[in-house]
Order: sequence, then structure tokens, then C-alpha cells
Amino acid sequence: MFFPEGHLRVHLYGAPVDMRKSFTGLYALTRNGLGQDPQSGQMFAFINRRADQIKILYWDRSGFCLWSKRLEAGRFLSDWSKVRQREMDWTALKLLLEGIEPGRRRKRYQEHLSGVNTL
Repeated sequence: MFFPEGHLRVHLYGAPVDMRKSFTGLYALTRNGLGQDPQSGQMFAFINRRADQIKILYWDRSGFCLWSKRLEAGRFLSDWSKVRQREMDWTALKLLLEGIEPGRRRKRYQEHLSGVNTL
């Protein structure tokens, strides 16, 4: 599925979410927590407390889609205290999914060099 990158808006929920929630629970958070219409065609992103899982709810004119990603290493966010509910564009979502936070200099994860001698 392709999205018009310049027109797609993504709403990030600004608090940790229980990842056991599915369509109905995330629909309710979108409607009540974000104050948005879940059927608007926009995307709604939810991240768990450990910040290693993200779910994205999206309406595609015939039903809801739910995308999920779980990281094997690292986190989507470095510090929950700095996270606020916000609207972003498609590019900012792609950066978030890749673990790139504006203003942060480190990678989302550090490679472990066990057994490697460094000089």
C-alpha cells in the first residue's frame, strides 16, 4: 500500500500503551485520548512502556489496519519524560521506526563486541 507522503499525518500517543490492546482498544485511545477520528485516514502510533514495540492504527476506506513492530535490540524512544502527544508527518514516522530521534547523537542500539580485542 502506498501513501501520499506529503499529505499523511501521524499522531503519536504521548504515554506508554499496553501492547495487548488491539483494534478496539486502540480505536478507543484514538477517539478519547487523542481526540481524533480513527476513520479519518490518518495514522495513530502507540508505543509500549519499554519503548521496544510500536503499533500503528490506520483506516484504509474498507477497514482498520494494525501494523506492529517489535525491536530485537534498542528502543524507539530514549526517554518517556520527553515524549509528548504530537502530530508528525510520514518522514518523522519513518525516522522514528528507524530509531532516529532529532537532537540525539547515539544510535538506537549499540553493537556488542564480545570477544573482540580493540587497540
